[in-house]
Amino acid sequence: MAGQNIYFFCGVGGSGMSALAKIVLAQGHQVYGSDRNYDAGRFPDHFNHLKNAGVLMRPQDGSGVSSDVDAVIVSSAVEPTIPDVKAALEQTIPIIKRAELLAEICNKAKSICVGGTNGKSTVTGMIGWILNQGGQKPTIINGGGMLNFNRENAVIGRSDKIVVETDESDGTITNFHADIAVVTNIAEDHKDMAELMDIFRRFLSQSRQQVLNLDCPNVAKLAKDFPDAVCYSTANDSLSLAVPGDHNQSNAQAAKTVAQLCGVDKDITDAALKSFQGITSRLEVVGQANGITVIDDFGHNPDKIRAGLKTLKQNDGRLILMYQPHGFKPTRDHKDELIQIFAEYLGPNDIFYMPDILYFGGTVSKDISSNDIITALREKGINAFYRPDKQDVQSEIITQAKAGDIICIMGARDDSLREMARSIFQYLR
Repeated sequence: MAGQNIYFFCGVGGSGMSALAKIVLAQGHQVYGSDRNYDAGRFPDHFNHLKNAGVLMRPQDGSGVSSDVDAVIVSSAVEPTIPDVKAALEQTIPIIKRAELLAEICNKAKSICVGGTNGKSTVTGMIGWILNQGGQKPTIINGGGMLNFNRENAVIGRSDKIVVETDESDGTITNFHADIAVVTNIAEDHKDMAELMDIFRRFLSQSRQQVLNLDCPNVAKLAKDFPDAVCYSTANDSLSLAVPGDHNQSNAQAAKTVAQLCGVDKDITDAALKSFQGITSRLEVVGQANGITVIDDFGHNPDKIRAGLKTLKQNDGRLILMYQPHGFKPTRDHKDELIQIFAEYLGPNDIFYMPDILYFGGTVSKDISSNDIITALREKGINAFYRPDKQDVQSEIITQAKAGDIICIMGARDDSLREMARSIFQYLR
């Protein structure tokens, strides 16, 4: 990345892509960006924010990928059939994965890299907030917007420290050589356990210092290979937090451990954790209207859903929940566990909806439906309903809602879910 380069971000609206684009801009490079949601006129506030940050938006039709572009940046989810990618291939312009560019930036700095199946965004945000409050002013690159930083997913720091969320789903976490590597937990999500363990073992072996969660059996197994690792557990003590849930107690212990390694005063750490407001769409309270609370949650794998429901059910009141699965293979792989979790936590007065499975295109086996899960839940006496269209779910939720209810819109990788939660709240006001 020597000198000023021109980078074309394909799918720049994504949470991880937009964060990296802002960092690249801050380093003095030029950024072009395309996104199908931008072309469709969706989420104008989000794209206006990116344009104001300096991203030059282009249509996602290949026309913006010209000979002056030094590299096209793609996420692991981008298909080679997308016109921008085809244009890059035709012009022999280098195509770089987002995580590869991110690792290149991080490996030149004092990096704190946070990995794990669950909790990554929250732990990244917590560490960034603590270090910021402790005067260390790190750069923070997160997969979710941080409420303490005006909902930004990227913060430009004033030191050589970088706190970054890393992703194991495509294996690119192994590109990172961290000064401090954090692993929050390991559970099957995108890959099988044997492959995941190998990926995390390599990630940790490339780091100077490891911070590991002994409460997770799989991480505890890895800890045996790293005798100098600093380990944490919720058995240590209970922390005073603004964000609810046992899972956030664990997240906070991870952040507190990193803060100690970075030399932050304990009182500053404790105060920062107490004032940490959370991450966008992680059990985020959109608002309260007429005695009804509306919550937006990113839960999509069994562990995240279980943690979310456990926390939601600590409140009094009826729960009206919509969960949109993402991807046919994850839904098929986790079908039985999902049925078990929803049956365990949903009570006789709660109402549960599922729309169709989120489909990104491509060749996949569509041998499972949301209705398969709904049918199984109804047989267990759950008030569960299959509504293919999310708009029908939204209408029914608005009709059903009454004072004392908690409404939660749950699911990932679909920004329309975030809009849906806010639309429901606005209607109920």
